[in-house]
Amino acid sequence: MSDFLPSAIQLGYLVAASLFIVGLKQLGSPATARQGNVLAAIGMLIAIVGTLLEKQVVSYELIVVGIIIGSIAGTIMAKTVAMTDMPQMVGLLNGFGGAASALVAVGEFWRYLSIPESPAPDATITILLGVLIGGITFTGSLVAFAKLQELLPGAPMTFPLQQPFNAMLAIALLAGSGYMLTNPENVPVFLGLVAISNILGIMFVLPIGGGDMPVVVSLLNSYSGIAASVAGFILMNNMLIIAGALVGASGIILTQIMCKAMNRSLGSVLFSAFGSGGGSAAAAGVAGGATDKTVRSINLEESAMMLGYARSVVIIPGYGMAVAQAQHAVRELADGLEKMGVDVKYAIHPVAGRMPGHMNVLLAEANVPYPQLYDMDDINPQFEETDVALVIGANDVVNPAARHDTASPIYGMPILEVDKAKHTIVIKRGMSAGFSGVDNELFYKDKTMMLFGSAKDVVAKLVAEVKQL
Repeated sequence: MSDFLPSAIQLGYLVAASLFIVGLKQLGSPATARQGNVLAAIGMLIAIVGTLLEKQVVSYELIVVGIIIGSIAGTIMAKTVAMTDMPQMVGLLNGFGGAASALVAVGEFWRYLSIPESPAPDATITILLGVLIGGITFTGSLVAFAKLQELLPGAPMTFPLQQPFNAMLAIALLAGSGYMLTNPENVPVFLGLVAISNILGIMFVLPIGGGDMPVVVSLLNSYSGIAASVAGFILMNNMLIIAGALVGASGIILTQIMCKAMNRSLGSVLFSAFGSGGGSAAAAGVAGGATDKTVRSINLEESAMMLGYARSVVIIPGYGMAVAQAQHAVRELADGLEKMGVDVKYAIHPVAGRMPGHMNVLLAEANVPYPQLYDMDDINPQFEETDVALVIGANDVVNPAARHDTASPIYGMPILEVDKAKHTIVIKRGMSAGFSGVDNELFYKDKTMMLFGSAKDVVAKLVAEVKQL
């Protein structure tokens, strides 16, 4: 039995890793995402059981207590956190993952202090990497959470000499790490590196605006995976190494997809403080390219008639829909239109919202059928044949300036080509610019009509008007 158990544990790890890979693959489609989550959860259960059976476990009592506390906290969060708050939830969980990995590294450092043996250079490097990546992930995720929760301003936060300050922190981190390689048991220097890592995480996210949160959330998710993989090397646990590497790699790939969707480099997202200013100038630039700044408004009754008597309607959800928590009302409106014979589809931009897949998550929570969700590349060719495009709280992702205005900050960004539809209705609180600070040319198009108000209230009234047709 003693010879069989280690082999069974490693076999279980192999099965768990396979389930992780299959689960990640299925997360690529809304239709299979739930099944992918279930498979990944089963894989994690197998991995946990295998780890608990290993002889390295020091105290099962503490583990049981941790499982109970974590399960209670997780259940409460799952039951109470609204789907519209998922970006904050994901950001917070990324932070917890980073903190756990950093604590593993700190624990390993203290273990070496309690034994006569000094850590080898490779062990020291692994510990320092765990502290660095875990610390940055922890505090960076907390700042991202605070921005998304509006505990901190969503706009980029900068101060004079910010970059030199960050450079000094990086130099101090490198110098301290080099010193630790020669004196691996120096407690004050180690604690200083822990502090610097956490400060770097704060400084990493502060200058990033709320509109770039999809990129930041996916990048921090990648960091949490890398930190977990480093923790796996510290503990010599193959499963943790594999799982962390999968999360880290998938997070990096997703980050690249997000950057491509905004036509911006990762460096621009992290260091340019995009959206911090220049909104008026940007708006003026757009105004110079627009020949007519007349806004055409429409009332609820006219909007309902236009939607109800259309052959095809494409709904374009954005962050405004998420803030207003209007996804259920939107689903009700779509159901009403379908009963009248209208073909209804949803156009999803990759960076709409505040985290990757934000709109997909909200619409799934409202039980919108998956076949009605169309990616940008699939829906754009269909706009020319669309009778009405209904924009709900989206801004930059539908701005035609991205196609032709070379002076615009969003020039080159792939957009949903809503302006090519036969008619467009935009539900919006006011005429404020999007995250980029650029005035939206779509609002002044001849075929565009503005329906002002909170998305949830307006859509609910539209539902009532449609029922009267």
